[in-house]
Amino acid sequence: MSIFGIVLFLLIGGMAFWLLVFMLGFILPYWITLGAMEKLRPKRIYDEEQA
Repeated sequence: MSIFGIVLFLLIGGMAFWLLVFMLGFILPYWITLGAMEKLRPKRIYDEEQA
């Protein structure tokens, strides 16, 4: 029964590790890029006043 616990622990730990690798490799740069594009986009002041 202790072998099952060790295998289950390694399985859950492995899934958490690969989720963190995915987040650091894809989601974090995507999020940073979207934030940078939002900051660099020019503001449309005149369009908001006319509406």
